Amino acid sequence: MSNQMKAAVAVAANTPLSIRQLAIPEPSDNEVRIKVVASGVNPVDIKIATGMAAHARQPFPSVLGIDSAGIIDKLGANVEQFAIGDHVYGMVGGIGGYQGSLAEYQVVDADLLAKVPDEISLKEAASIPLVFITAWEGLVDRANVSKNMTVLIHGGAGGVGQMAIQIAKAHGATVFATGTAKHAAFIRNLGAIPIDYTKESVEHYVREYTNGEGFDIIYDTVGGEVLDNSFRAVKTYSGHVVSCLGWGTHSIAPLSFRGRHIQACLPCYLFRAVTRENTTVLLCLRRQKCFGTVLCVSSKRRLSTRLMM
Repeated sequence: MSNQMKAAVAVAANTPLSIRQLAIPEPSDNEVRIKVVASGVNPVDIKIATGMAAHARQPFPSVLGIDSAGIIDKLGANVEQFAIGDHVYGMVGGIGGYQGSLAEYQVVDADLLAKVPDEISLKEAASIPLVFITAWEGLVDRANVSKNMTVLIHGGAGGVGQMAIQIAKAHGATVFATGTAKHAAFIRNLGAIPIDYTKESVEHYVREYTNGEGFDIIYDTVGGEVLDNSFRAVKTYSGHVVSCLGWGTHSIAPLSFRGRHIQACLPCYLFRAVTRENTTVLLCLRRQKCFGTVLCVSSKRRLSTRLMM
């Protein structure tokens, strides 16, 4: 086998990818090398390529691609959970200085991979990791979705949204999702009740679908005014609002005055709340050296979400 591989290299921001020959990487301890079959493309990949995602710490020139699916062709020392020939997928690179999946081969941390289920192709598998992890962390790890809850997903036809619908349904929740008329059939086929946000007001769908009580969980994938509206639509005292958007400033008075909860969600990160100078801060505790402070709630009860290094 040649010691060279082809890779699509982002030489600089806002420039076309350049196909180049690079050395095939070798796995270190606890790593595996995969022959990449499919690469998933997410909005953050586009932002990195256009120079709009400094928080990702992916300097140019760079091989991009966060999501990957392929076949293991070499094992590093201490890897016991996989074998050569296994079909695997994961959110494994393309940020923090790690090589991404737009290459013939990729070396990754074995702990970030999972075996591809027999029922799906490698191409399908590559479309799953980031959006699924983001949806799972918000609904399961943070909001503790469970049977008989009412869950509203904003942006149900999007990547994270469609995963969130299926996860909530699998946990026994009654699921609603916003979209437009053209998204209704798709949302319904996923198992959710579609809400046309262009025609139905917040007050109307809260009254129509929750008898005015509000939703147990609202997952926001849109941000801006949609997140503000979520504060008005969630159930008093016990409700949770979860958002996967990285930036914005919002008044949380409607939320805090009614005893509700808000959490910021980013894939694969564990957060801890601490207080510094009258500001509650969620700090990143683990994962690939990427994100620091992600959410601040000031003493003036305004929420500012941002990604910092």
